Amino acid sequence: MTDPDIRVLDDAHFRTASTLFRDTLHARPPTDEEWKTVRATYQDGQALGAFAGDEMVGTVQCFPSSLAVPGGAVVPMSAVSRVGVRADWTRRGVLTALQRVQLRAMRDAGDVASSLRASESAIYGRFGYGVATRYREVRIKRRETRSRVPVEGRVRLVDAERALPLCRALFDRLSPERPGTIGRWPGWWTLMVQRVLKEDNLKFAVASGPAGDDGFVIYQVAEGSFEIGRERPTVLTVRDLWAETPRAWADLWRFLLGVDLVHEVAAEGRPLDEPVEWLLTDRRALRSVEGDETWLRLLDVEAALAARTYRAGEPVVVGVRDRFLPENDGAYRITPAGASRTSDEPDFVVDVDVLAAAYLGDVSFAALAITGHLTSDSADAPGRADALFAVDRAPWCGTFF
Repeated sequence: MTDPDIRVLDDAHFRTASTLFRDTLHARPPTDEEWKTVRATYQDGQALGAFAGDEMVGTVQCFPSSLAVPGGAVVPMSAVSRVGVRADWTRRGVLTALQRVQLRAMRDAGDVASSLRASESAIYGRFGYGVATRYREVRIKRRETRSRVPVEGRVRLVDAERALPLCRALFDRLSPERPGTIGRWPGWWTLMVQRVLKEDNLKFAVASGPAGDDGFVIYQVAEGSFEIGRERPTVLTVRDLWAETPRAWADLWRFLLGVDLVHEVAAEGRPLDEPVEWLLTDRRALRSVEGDETWLRLLDVEAALAARTYRAGEPVVVGVRDRFLPENDGAYRITPAGASRTSDEPDFVVDVDVLAAAYLGDVSFAALAITGHLTSDSADAPGRADALFAVDRAPWCGTFF
């Protein structure tokens, strides 16, 4: 088979790419009205197409973003999305060709990393992506519990026109505080909030304390029925919740749990270490399920390792293999003072997807060792690496794209 021709897309091909991607998700093409909104999220130079002759058979896109890493630094990153290959062209090397070009282009543009959300979990490891953050989905039977204490500060409802710029500013200020969070590009707000506003009744609430506004929540309520014999639960779904202080976080959750005529409060994509249960009078009213969130790809391993900070511990030398970006191949010496390339023999060697999984602190090298993702002649090497890579908080992104 002839390799597909990979091209940078422009306006002449954006709608075809959107239709192709949506079809891979078994969704209908965008209507003319929908396309007005979606078109605004396509920018020149960000989307690629795979062509067989004049036919587009695959596509991928990236958005300019950033990644907060342990220690407080923020590095340039691309958010990869809209990945799709036409059904009659799958398993013929189309996605591999797209990934090879995209990975190279993102690194050459100066991105230290890229990330994506995987619709299928078996696809992206072979391209160097590893699961670097996880989330949990919570469902609270509100009618079986309540908040243990009242709201301490002030939580107020804000109309959408005033709320959107306020929430964007709060997010930009608050999100880099936790490793794993990413920058939201303008098209994210267009697609994930403004577009939804046209279809659903989104609500915006803002928390404030002595120093001013310090948190927000975006939520929606799916109306149920209280008719006897035809009861259907009313569900309040949290779409986005960010807080600067423990008080603001607790106040927002207390507010949500206090909304009347709601049977259930649901929230997707929340941090693993978010202690919502401890706000409840009956913790068994909460059920949760865990899922993978950030699939992280280190495009420039040396820059990524140098950007984050490390804890006290004995040095370790990590060897890295990267078949798509071979300039990442090599050994890196990690110490409490930082990381750099070295000619020393590595204590263990990992593929770049495995290093990405451990980079933000979500999984330990010890766990990777006992599950066969790394081998070492030095029995204490994974433990030394874990001491250096340790973090205070579970990494979390909180932004779906």
